[in-house]
Amino acid sequence: MTTLLSRDDQLLRLRAHCREVAPALREVGLALDRDPDAITDFLHLPAFAVLDQVFTPPEFRRPSSIEPFDPTCTALCVVLEVLSHGDPGAILAGPGAGLSRDVVRELGDDEQREHFFGRAHDGPVWTFFGLTEPGKGSAALELETTLTPDGDDWLLNGEKRYVGNGARAQIGVVFCRRAPGPWGIEAVIVDPAAHGFHAELLPMIGLRGARISALRFDNVRIPANRVLGRHRPPSRRGVYGALHALLRFRPGLAAMTLGLTQAACDYLTEHKPSLSRWNELRVQGVFDRVAAVRRMILDVAGDIDRGVVNPHRIGVVKMRAAQLGEQVTRLAAELLGPASLIEHPWLEKVYRDLRAFEFMEGTSNLHRLSVFQGLLKHDFFGEGDTDEAGR
Repeated sequence: MTTLLSRDDQLLRLRAHCREVAPALREVGLALDRDPDAITDFLHLPAFAVLDQVFTPPEFRRPSSIEPFDPTCTALCVVLEVLSHGDPGAILAGPGAGLSRDVVRELGDDEQREHFFGRAHDGPVWTFFGLTEPGKGSAALELETTLTPDGDDWLLNGEKRYVGNGARAQIGVVFCRRAPGPWGIEAVIVDPAAHGFHAELLPMIGLRGARISALRFDNVRIPANRVLGRHRPPSRRGVYGALHALLRFRPGLAAMTLGLTQAACDYLTEHKPSLSRWNELRVQGVFDRVAAVRRMILDVAGDIDRGVVNPHRIGVVKMRAAQLGEQVTRLAAELLGPASLIEHPWLEKVYRDLRAFEFMEGTSNLHRLSVFQGLLKHDFFGEGDTDEAGR
């Protein structure tokens, strides 16, 4: 009980600190909407020190004045929700391990973790997570990017698309196929400075600071010691690493969506005109739904922290957060008047940004299918998988 209470106190202090530093990100988000590369002008802000802590394993963290905290899924959700009340685009634009954190931490050996995370000591480092492909989306079992042997090393060939920070990263993780079947998939650490690596920016209308990119690999040489999980059996490497990272990051992505949704609710409350009783009830209703989704996110994150990973419930929280964000922005635009998106530039930006979350980490239809499969198999309310399974 003492440990539990101290952990709760730690999260409360973390949430309070994030509330103090989050407002400064509002300006950052507006600047990034005008110039997505302006992020380097704001890295001195305290919010980015918090993000550095949450995305960096404790043994690789730089000295900081921030109170240390365990990088649990719950802590990730707390940080991302509260800071997204400032601006989620600033979070996605910032340096750090991001989605690759859990893959490298879980699959990498000591030398690989040092190579990946150790770079942060030399200054801000941007990373990418290369899974989605032009023809296959994020279907991890249908990857077409190939990894072929070349002496003691490997050659990487193929394409990735919709990769955050892909064109400005200094290091990243790419999922590729070494052999047929699910156990033929590998995750490799890639240096964008390598010969044959090509990256280009894709046009964006929301969350522009994320710098979504298209990548192409033409015989990019991958040293043997950059294949993640090479010391593990094939069943605990590539596909396992992708699912391990995605399932643990989805609650955080839902938290980001919810943080911006909460900001839109607060903005509506501050600027709304005199409303009818019916519209007042509609506004109160969205606040209640925000609280309900927050509870769902924290419940799922708590399950993950105790080793229970239920992909069906994880998908639900991401889906519900994305849907709620769209509902709230439509309601705000309606209640603030016909010209609201012109008269309220920040709301217009939020309207665009929130719709981007629908396409991140699976669309709502895919998560609905997962929910149906979970109910059909009587797994939705079950314990799901555990981290210890198959070890």
